[in-house]
Amino acid sequence: MSGARWRRSLRLRLLLATLLALLLALGLAGVMLSRLFDEQVTRQFAQGLQAQLDQLTARLVLDAEGRPQVDTRTLSDPRWTRPYSGLYWQIDRVGDRPGDAAAQRGVLRSRSLWDGGLTLPDDTLADGELHRHALPGPDGAALLALERSVALDVAAPRWRLVVAADLAETQAARQRFDRLLALSLGALGLLLALAAWAQVAVGLAPLRALQRGLVALQDGRSVRLDGAVPAEVQPLVDGFNRVLDRNDELVVRARTQAGNLAHAIKTPLAALAQAAHAARRPGAEAAALATQVDEQVALAQRQVDWHLKRARAAAAQGRPGLRAPVAESAQGLLRVLGRVHAERALELRADGIAPGLHFAGEAQDLQEMLGNLVDNACKWAQHAVLLTATAEGRVLRLVVDDDGPGIAAAQRDAALARGTRLDESVPGSGLGLAIVQELAQLYGGGLALEPSPLGGLRAVLTLPAA
Repeated sequence: MSGARWRRSLRLRLLLATLLALLLALGLAGVMLSRLFDEQVTRQFAQGLQAQLDQLTARLVLDAEGRPQVDTRTLSDPRWTRPYSGLYWQIDRVGDRPGDAAAQRGVLRSRSLWDGGLTLPDDTLADGELHRHALPGPDGAALLALERSVALDVAAPRWRLVVAADLAETQAARQRFDRLLALSLGALGLLLALAAWAQVAVGLAPLRALQRGLVALQDGRSVRLDGAVPAEVQPLVDGFNRVLDRNDELVVRARTQAGNLAHAIKTPLAALAQAAHAARRPGAEAAALATQVDEQVALAQRQVDWHLKRARAAAAQGRPGLRAPVAESAQGLLRVLGRVHAERALELRADGIAPGLHFAGEAQDLQEMLGNLVDNACKWAQHAVLLTATAEGRVLRLVVDDDGPGIAAAQRDAALARGTRLDESVPGSGLGLAIVQELAQLYGGGLALEPSPLGGLRAVLTLPAA
């Protein structure tokens, strides 16, 4: 697999993100556990030293000459008497101030120090206060020391008692714990990585099934995406199947429209062929033939235009992002039709159309539908034509009223049929209302004819609102 494909791989990205999160979490856990163990071991070590210091303090006495004495036989730990055993004590005389000549180091010390001593920094301690120091011991060993200052008599000098122990065992324990912790976290990380891989494999299995379904579609072995998929993937499958159904519907509709168009222009073509044949006869009247040709060409042109409009509306249906402003289209149509019917001095108004109203479709289709309705109203109106638009949820309601004679209830259905003309004295093709109705139905809307409050006809056009 190429590098670019790996970078686009969802499986790789999920695995890398999971592994990085695991490494970060395990690393932080390791540092925190190691630090907690170190603090706990150091605390316990210091508590043990403090117990030894308390024991040494309890056994410190002064002889008759005011010198400190410790009964070593009562000290319980045998390491006090074994040279360089790793456990040491020492008693220093403390001066009144740092650098005082009266200060004396190692007045008394444990046998374990042999001929050595403990060197502590010069610091000032209050009576009974504990100080902790890390210092070098015999043979360069690292020691942890606790010191306390005591005064056994008001007139006697103050004494500093020090106990120290080798940190080697503590450091070894920390190292053993760190090794065990690293092995444990490594094994845990490996198990979690395997679990993450299994989780990604199981989680992406529906996508692989979806990929196989798409291959089956491409190979013609299936017409839909079928099979059980998780609830999170089901909306994707349902949406894709709706697109497939929509495409099938468009193909069937295109075939039907192509057949309808071929059937519609068959008659005009036959008439044109007959006219051409008649034109070859001696004594044929050219004017009559020209009139016949013009009529048939116009009829064929209307049929072609009609089917083109249907095809455009069908292609636009359901396309996302289509928005046509209603107010702008309405005002533009009223201005144009006002000039077309200027000799009749009609009052053309568009009332109550909010600027935010939009039709979810092609602007050209909206102008086609509104133009047919308003033009039809202008042909029959006496004085006024009113256009209003409102939105009710996701439905756009466009209403065209006129004050003409109107249409009787029994004739309204016939007025919507293709090619029907209720009055031959008014120019037209009889396709206007039928075009509006079929275009509206393609968008999931409709057209209804009702009595108008102005006294004439009301045309109610419903369309999807954006």
